[in-house]
Amino acid sequence: MVNSKSIRCVKADDGTTPRQAATDEGLMESYVGGDESCLTELIQRYESELFRYLHRMLGEPNLAEDVFQNTFLQVHLKRHLYEPGRPFRPWLYTIATHQAIDLIRRNKRHRRPSLDQEFERQGRDAENSMLQGLPDEAPEPEARALRRERRHLVRKAVDRLSSHLRQVVVLAYYQGLKYKEVSDILGIPVGTVKSRLHTAISRLGTEWTNMGLDRDT
Repeated sequence: MVNSKSIRCVKADDGTTPRQAATDEGLMESYVGGDESCLTELIQRYESELFRYLHRMLGEPNLAEDVFQNTFLQVHLKRHLYEPGRPFRPWLYTIATHQAIDLIRRNKRHRRPSLDQEFERQGRDAENSMLQGLPDEAPEPEARALRRERRHLVRKAVDRLSSHLRQVVVLAYYQGLKYKEVSDILGIPVGTVKSRLHTAISRLGTEWTNMGLDRDT
């Protein structure tokens, strides 16, 4: 298991460039070249950001911590595969995303609670955005109750999407990532991201039609 506290990162040989000023790519290249001390700077740079991302994906802090540690273990094990100059952040997020998906597959009992917690905590704005196109002409307080029910049905509909469609919906809508960021993280072309989102929204539209959500009530 990777432990950032046990690693001490040093300055460059000339003593003029502190590690904090180095790029992620430069640190990774130095690490690949044998300077193991530079891994701690990468861990420290991403420990908050990446942990939050994994917490949103998995819904439980202990699972996020496990995947965070495994992610940097994989960075160590796969360091020989890193290409000089390759953007480090998308590469790191790709590893983290795959580790999270693997954990969900291995431990299916966490899958539905994790998704439900993610939607409850992070998804209200996205759900409101998805619901904007649905008619809502019922008077108060019926309208509030109707929107609560619709929000619940939206979560259920998203949960029923296939995994590759649900991934892009969660990343693009619920986490607010740009198409290019989703593309880099999942390792698919931007066009594929857009295509999957289009397919997902189309299928959600069919679900809403079947549920009667596209009709005035």
